[in-house]
Amino acid sequence: MSGRTPRKIAVLMGGLSSEREVSLSTGRGCAHALREEGFDVTEIDAGPDLVDDLRAAAPDVVFNALHGPGGEDGVVQGLMDWLGYRYTHSGVLASALAIDKSRTKDIYRQHGLPVAESRLVPKADVQKAHPMPAPYVVKPNDEGSSVGIYIVPEGASSPPILAETMPDIVMVEAYAPGRELTCTVLGDEALGVTEILTDGWYDYEAKYEEGGSRHVLPADLPAEITELVRDMALRAHHMLGCRSISRTDFRWDESRGRDGLIVLETNTQPGMTPTSLTPEQAAHAGLSFGALCRRLVEDAWRT
Repeated sequence: MSGRTPRKIAVLMGGLSSEREVSLSTGRGCAHALREEGFDVTEIDAGPDLVDDLRAAAPDVVFNALHGPGGEDGVVQGLMDWLGYRYTHSGVLASALAIDKSRTKDIYRQHGLPVAESRLVPKADVQKAHPMPAPYVVKPNDEGSSVGIYIVPEGASSPPILAETMPDIVMVEAYAPGRELTCTVLGDEALGVTEILTDGWYDYEAKYEEGGSRHVLPADLPAEITELVRDMALRAHHMLGCRSISRTDFRWDESRGRDGLIVLETNTQPGMTPTSLTPEQAAHAGLSFGALCRRLVEDAWRT
């Protein structure tokens, strides 16, 4: 790198996934913050002309603000590797593993992290009969942002009717009761633990609409549970091979103490919108939004 520092940044955003609007919000916010930090920023809405757009921008670093399939599943990461660009967040393998909830759970289990019982089931079979005793959750195996979540309550007389947009194979997971917790990992440090409070399920609207959820940071937890969450988040980050930043989500049934903590999933592209959790946790650790974006660029530059 000959002592150079990165100046030209291309921020990838939008794309074609169901999380396009979230990605646009993340991307625009990060682009603004990076300009405030003194970088020369080009915003790119990832589409059919992506390769040409990147070559025209000639960035030192690509800031990946994409979400969902194509953006956080290893696809665009492979393209960046092929084109020879440094890019933020995780690489191909970690991205592909983390977006696949079933494979992620397999890795968690192999390393001793507690998970809820789950299985992959054809969508048609789910709609014919209960695939497991209620309560349970039905969701896509490879989407984020709580897209396509169905909660089947205890005592439900019939299985759910799933939207046509749901994939042919879905994940069915035993419902994990308890408090919703999350922890961001930045580099080799697990940041604070947030508790997420909602009037219902922490779904897409609760995540991204103003007032959709309330975040308690730091979460009011026993010190032992806080440290256990931070330890598990850091272990998940490393066992999946994540790079620079990730965020891992948990459920905690406090009536069961340590045994009530369940790891749900790890997100390699945490949201960076005005209502997102990761920027809040970074700010609580003393890192402004602009400094966080700069840190991700500098991590990518050193890769």
